[in-house]
Amino acid sequence: MAAAPHAAVANPYTLGVQPDERPAACTPSFPPESESSMNAPLPDSVRKALESVTLDDKYSLEQGRAFMSGTQALVRLPMLQKKRDAMFGLKTGGFISGYRGSPLGGYDQALWAAKSHLAAQDLVFQPGVNEELAATAVWGSQQLDLYPESKRFDGVFGIWYGKGPGVDRCSDVFKHANMAGTAKHGGVIALAGDDHIAKSSTAAHQSDHIFKACGLPVFFPSSVQDILDMGLHAFALSRFAGVWSGMKTIQEIVESSASVSVTPTGSTSSCPRTSRCRPAACTSAGPTRRSSRKRG
Repeated sequence: MAAAPHAAVANPYTLGVQPDERPAACTPSFPPESESSMNAPLPDSVRKALESVTLDDKYSLEQGRAFMSGTQALVRLPMLQKKRDAMFGLKTGGFISGYRGSPLGGYDQALWAAKSHLAAQDLVFQPGVNEELAATAVWGSQQLDLYPESKRFDGVFGIWYGKGPGVDRCSDVFKHANMAGTAKHGGVIALAGDDHIAKSSTAAHQSDHIFKACGLPVFFPSSVQDILDMGLHAFALSRFAGVWSGMKTIQEIVESSASVSVTPTGSTSSCPRTSRCRPAACTSAGPTRRSSRKRG
């Protein structure tokens, strides 16, 4: 016996209504594009600035604000010092060497990624076989004045980097480098990656005490912006006092990111107006002159 055909069930929502006769409430309508925005219109200057933002701004932006991580700020720091020196008529170069270790485990990778930016500004990166050899190489960058006949630059500033235990290993180099002193237009920063809670280390460590024992003043940035500002101060102090400057970094800072100012003159420094320092060199926003001191 054949089954009876199913009766068509009427749709109460479309019963007797043709598609082109539906109520206006069933047809969505949108306001013109200019009226649909939930935000107030941006000023032309802000809109143009946003349209010109690129990922390379952290290294290529001449001045203004750029978004970067703490590790990338450590890459940008020598670029700022180079620009700062050029503003005051100095032709300087930079030399960076060290041995990777958390929280500075990605510093060498960031430097390699920025090699085109570094090369354009006479900045050389050469990782060390170990911490001691890297520190000794950076020490050599301050001996430019021993060979005046072959000088191509007014000075070379240096950056050494290493994990906290690497700082312990380099204490002898730090002491001897401090006794030898820094160049007039050079200066050195020793970057220490400290792991206070042994997050990625066999033992907790901090570098403050070993830095002080070796005669290095210590800078401890508390933000990504501080890395740039204190870094410029650290170079200025190293030149003025003739010693290496220590900079302590921790994971919470170097692995964070922020929008920071990258203006070369954003951080000001001045050296004491003493008989050892020429007044003309004591500019509030320019490179400082270290005091004369007996070399070991």
